[in-house]
Amino acid sequence: MDCHPREPVLETVCLTAGYDDLPAVRELSLDVYAGEIVALFGPNGAGKTTTLLACVGLLPCMSGEVRWQGQAVSEPIHVLARAGLAYVPEGRSVTTGLSVRDNLRLGRGGVERAIEIFAELGPLLDRRAGLLSGGEQQMLALGRALASRPKALLVDDLSLGLAPLVVGRLLRALRSAAERDGLAVLLVEQHARQALSVADRWYLLKDGALVKHGDARSGTGELEAAYLSSMTGSGNGSTPTLGVR
Repeated sequence: MDCHPREPVLETVCLTAGYDDLPAVRELSLDVYAGEIVALFGPNGAGKTTTLLACVGLLPCMSGEVRWQGQAVSEPIHVLARAGLAYVPEGRSVTTGLSVRDNLRLGRGGVERAIEIFAELGPLLDRRAGLLSGGEQQMLALGRALASRPKALLVDDLSLGLAPLVVGRLLRALRSAAERDGLAVLLVEQHARQALSVADRWYLLKDGALVKHGDARSGTGELEAAYLSSMTGSGNGSTPTLGVR
């Protein structure tokens, strides 16, 4: 998908961001269009989470900019959320002491819409979120985000600690939302092959810099070659694994 007739929903232009005075991503330019899933890969410390945090306004830009629907933005996350930007961070972003029903009520989309997306949550509505399995908690977090019908969704390490079947269920929900609602998704994911099965394009980061990007339809070969190449000379004495966080 190299040619797009419209402007991106979300875009970074020469973005440099990090912590205190130390940049973790440098001169990063990427974009996500309506109706597509873009996967962001890279080894530990590559800057994937930093990229997402900067995109949602939780980290300031040191230089460059984040563009939302064609306009440079610097608003905090709650303002961007009202404008249609949703974010599912790493880990189980649920309130464990509340019921599933009340967790869904905290979102902007309500309970019924979330159950339409993940029917598995229906029988669990009165259960405390802290008593759910990891997969159920992630369905709750993702269902709450998707129920709000966002224009763009950023997801950080959706599959962390989950069984492959559960991961597949979550990724299919993202694909369905992209196709049905025109949702733009930027996905950080450690399971590259599963991510590529639903993604349209991918970017590869190393040490905070973009080293390669490509079309997901070409399969894992190009990504794997680029990933292994980017690790050459890392000096850690180990063999890198495709997509490991």
